[in-house]
Amino acid sequence: MTQRRKIVVVLKGYPRLSETFIAQELLGLEKAGFELALVALRRPTDKKRHPVHDEISAPVHYLPEYLHEEPLRVARAFVKCLPKLGFWRALPAFISDLWRDQTRNRVRRFGQAMVLSAEWPDGGEWLHAHFIHTPASVARYAGMISGTPWTCSAHAKDIWTSPDWELQGKLASTRWTVTCTHTGYEHLRHLSGGKPHVHLSYHGLDLSRFGKFDNERPPLDGSQPETPVTVLSVGRAVEKKGYDLLLRALSLLPKDLHWRFEHAGGGEQLKKLQALAAELGISDKVTWHGSLSQDEILQHYRSSDIFALACRITADGDRDGLPNVLVEASSQGLVCISTDISGVPELLVDGENGFVVPAECPQALSRALEQAIRDPALRQRLGAAAEKTVRSEFDYHVSIRQLTGLFEAEWQPAR
Repeated sequence: MTQRRKIVVVLKGYPRLSETFIAQELLGLEKAGFELALVALRRPTDKKRHPVHDEISAPVHYLPEYLHEEPLRVARAFVKCLPKLGFWRALPAFISDLWRDQTRNRVRRFGQAMVLSAEWPDGGEWLHAHFIHTPASVARYAGMISGTPWTCSAHAKDIWTSPDWELQGKLASTRWTVTCTHTGYEHLRHLSGGKPHVHLSYHGLDLSRFGKFDNERPPLDGSQPETPVTVLSVGRAVEKKGYDLLLRALSLLPKDLHWRFEHAGGGEQLKKLQALAAELGISDKVTWHGSLSQDEILQHYRSSDIFALACRITADGDRDGLPNVLVEASSQGLVCISTDISGVPELLVDGENGFVVPAECPQALSRALEQAIRDPALRQRLGAAAEKTVRSEFDYHVSIRQLTGLFEAEWQPAR
């Protein structure tokens, strides 16, 4: 058996409610026999935790979020790193990056990398970054300083909001990179010059946490005011989730339809969206639950009739990859309505196992909502087909086996 090295995993923040897919992967790697040490660039801001976070045994080490807040810690790291040959290898790379990106954020990442190198977790022999933007910058610089090989998991925003020159530099220095959608894979593979060290690996779902929902949903059709059809959405109230589009689509529904909309998630646009719902005259049909735990969200999947998420590409290129909430909702036989962005069509096929409409089109979204609300038999058929897709193609054990194979291939002794 290949000897498994201790992996130092660099994360943007930990734990985070919106990143259950990362926590799920960390736990999966631990169960597969890997020893991990977690290093976060930010301390947690969420007030709740998912159960999976409490099952992860790896220690968490927090770097200075802002260098000026811990100047002595940064100074000690600089003094400790200065004599290392790796520091003088990393410095030209940092200066080259700083020339192109003259921001405090760039300086911060190099400072965090020095602190990580100076406070290196005992026994750490490998670096792995989650997200190819800021965490990968820290991992790249720290890998150079410490002489440690590194790998990366790229997801969505980190790919599409990073400049090509930066992605190319990281792809050239990482031992391998995985990403979770075919569109992201094609983009990174192109930037890497076609080298075979970019891999597609869907996150998948821990189906033991999302067991089959065997109860039948009532055949509601929106015709009775006392039994409205429940439309659910789960996600942060941020621009790329398209909640303003979804609210506008709901406001366009015929007045004879009876529905209610429930949202779970935090986010900086919550107040703005609540004001928009009032402006559209639908606030009495909308419930804002705020951030919920995974167990609470599971119950909402099971008590709802439709799941909707109006993904979009923002002006700076930010977008979702394949939103995990679509996979979760589908696992419960809940019909999903979403847009043709990024990896969504890799899960949902319009008319076969869900509704997929053009992005930025509340009219098309409203038509899909109306059809789903009025036709409970169609909801049941598409939801069942989506559940079948998830349970046959999106089991997270597949991605854990892929990652295990990639790590172990790097660690095979030379012959």
